[in-house]
Amino acid sequence: MNAPERSSAFLLDEDSGEQKCVYTADTKVTNAGTFRLNKEDHTVGNLFRMQLLRDPNVRFAGYYHPHPLVHYINLKIQTNNSTVAPVEVLSSAIEDLANETDHLITQFQEAMETWKRENDTEMTSQF
Repeated sequence: MNAPERSSAFLLDEDSGEQKCVYTADTKVTNAGTFRLNKEDHTVGNLFRMQLLRDPNVRFAGYYHPHPLVHYINLKIQTNNSTVAPVEVLSSAIEDLANETDHLITQFQEAMETWKRENDTEMTSQF
């Protein structure tokens, strides 16, 4: 069949030296740059964009996925001033998302434990 391997959509090609993230500073706009995130799609792009827009140091954050058959996104970031670099705000956004994810996992586990306790007593009382 004349189709690419399915794994090429999510596994980095280590033989060719493909990297997960490549940063390119913008030459026309100050305090701006583009991150090429290989093997990612709209899910990660939109997460990063929304988290970056919450940061008061970010003037612009957007991403584009050039074509459905290419497996990367370009994330563009511009900061408000020269003291904060795009790399720093992206790193901060990743940390914030990790903390939110940890908080969500903790809340879910606590809710599951509460549900199990409440339903265990109901189940045992029925028999």
